[in-house]
Amino acid sequence: MSDVKSRINPILTLSYITQEDENKYFDRKSARIKPSDIADLISAFANAEGGTVVIGISDKTRKLEGINSFGADKINNFVSAPKDYCRPMPQYKEEFINVINTEGNPDRLLLLHIFSSADQVIRTNNGSTFLRIGDRTKELKGEDLRNLEYSKSTRHFEDECNMDAEISDLDSELIALYKGNIGAEDVDTEQMLRARGFIKKINGESHLTNAAVLLFAENIQQFYPNCRIRFLRYDGTVEQVGTNINIIKDVNIEYPILRIIDKAKDFIATQLREFTALNPKTGMFQIVPEYPEFAWLEGVVNAVAHREYGMAGSYIKVTMFDDRLEIQSPGKLPNIVNIENIQVTRYSRNPRIARVLTEFGWVRELNEGVKRIFSDMKAFYLDPPVYSEPEQTVKLVLKNNIAARNLRQKDRAKEIIGQNEWSSLDELEKLILTYMAGKVTVTRSELCEISKKSNATISKRLNHLLDMGIIVINGNKYDAAHTYSLK
Repeated sequence: MSDVKSRINPILTLSYITQEDENKYFDRKSARIKPSDIADLISAFANAEGGTVVIGISDKTRKLEGINSFGADKINNFVSAPKDYCRPMPQYKEEFINVINTEGNPDRLLLLHIFSSADQVIRTNNGSTFLRIGDRTKELKGEDLRNLEYSKSTRHFEDECNMDAEISDLDSELIALYKGNIGAEDVDTEQMLRARGFIKKINGESHLTNAAVLLFAENIQQFYPNCRIRFLRYDGTVEQVGTNINIIKDVNIEYPILRIIDKAKDFIATQLREFTALNPKTGMFQIVPEYPEFAWLEGVVNAVAHREYGMAGSYIKVTMFDDRLEIQSPGKLPNIVNIENIQVTRYSRNPRIARVLTEFGWVRELNEGVKRIFSDMKAFYLDPPVYSEPEQTVKLVLKNNIAARNLRQKDRAKEIIGQNEWSSLDELEKLILTYMAGKVTVTRSELCEISKKSNATISKRLNHLLDMGIIVINGNKYDAAHTYSLK
């Protein structure tokens, strides 16, 4: 029986539904409960991204109880539960799979595949409304309920048809990889796309949806120029313009969704630095990354999965400063998610895209979520992440610490003047240059303050650095307002 699996959703093998933890797409229930008891779960799946209720397995002990012993009438009542206990009735399919129960007898499981309701709120018969969030079924009330109702009144951009793209425009390698991930290697491509909701009909003609093209297009820029991540790296801690522009890296990462996360991960990793830091628990120095990988990668994954793709001309922007990393995504937080509940509440603006990303191997990033960004930053002794919603976008800011910034400035100073000259300097001169590497200009009084040295001592070092041609004076040297900067 090891090869037993759902024909509708091949990910649901017998091993999966008996051993895996429940999640936002899957829940198990014993057939001992009343059919009406699964109404809230049906409502929750339909109002979120869809999901499957497996009936015949204890959700407490995970024993394979089966359903046959409960009689045909009760089984039929389970099958008709979406119709009998929810309004309006959500779209769903029932499926039976044959198993051997814990008593060693042939038996069956009932799988109710509940499909996402794109434009209707699905309530239970008593008027309650539920939403699946992670592995929880949450009843919505008040403002949360109103926000869900607002969101269901409009179509998802991902489900609208692209009138120009054809199946031949899709990347055959990505299609093959996706088929393998969902156990559909032998299924015709058009049939698979249609079954997954990536092909729809308008006036009798079939068209790919926006989601299909965004996920699988071979040349994404042909159809969606805004499907890109722009990486900007600035010299210093502020963005400057005009003659003082301080951009030192400007790279566009332009790929379909199923390639862009990997490409962004590989590139951004090359831009981040490692530092030597004291571990307060062990009292020993160790090499640590500038930011915990999960934190910035989850930020990128969330931006790709949940951004508003319908906003023409907008793109994801990752901006790196000396003291922080910013990830900005088009569109405000979706549905019931807000700045206050972002750690515990999840809802996808693009449920089909988010589900494919889960099936394509990003399940860990998508499931652990924002809460772990907070915990990982704390574990690295860094400031908590900061979320905001400026100008119809969602921005995540990750800050590094002062020690890391100082090390970055020291590296920059060494790079500017060269290793040989750096080695010839004394420690005070190195301190001066390290401080100057993070500034546009500095004054002599600033250097006296940060070094705790006298004006005469600092003046001597500055004159030496001027003679070496490493720094320059800005303004008249006899003017008390003159400043210094790296050459």
